[in-house]
Amino acid sequence: MSLSRSLTTTRPRCVDLLLVRPAAVRGHLDALILAVLEDGPRHGYAVIEALQARSGGALDLPTGTVYPALRRLERAALLSGTWSSVGGRDRRTYTITRAGKYALARQRAEWTEFTTVVDSVLRPAGGMA
Repeated sequence: MSLSRSLTTTRPRCVDLLLVRPAAVRGHLDALILAVLEDGPRHGYAVIEALQARSGGALDLPTGTVYPALRRLERAALLSGTWSSVGGRDRRTYTITRAGKYALARQRAEWTEFTTVVDSVLRPAGGMA
């Protein structure tokens, strides 16, 4: 393989330059959405903006990821949604339910336990950083 060929194959793809890879969010999206709705009701796009703002821009999730999750969380009764018309446009505003608050607390506890375990494995032997 030529040098130029090896450089192009080892260069990170555009998706690899994201601060948080989509695979890293998988399994945590529900908790992230519940957490931003804990601050108060938001419509779908405002949820996306809040995720981006609270992550310092690291989470820039597409609507095709967030909106299905909002609908799934609503079907699971972790969110409630209401329709409103703003400027002639209909939009759904979501509010975290009591069950959603309990689910978020449980997911936070699981996250804390998970990160403690992973940190203990990834930390260099002898605790030196």
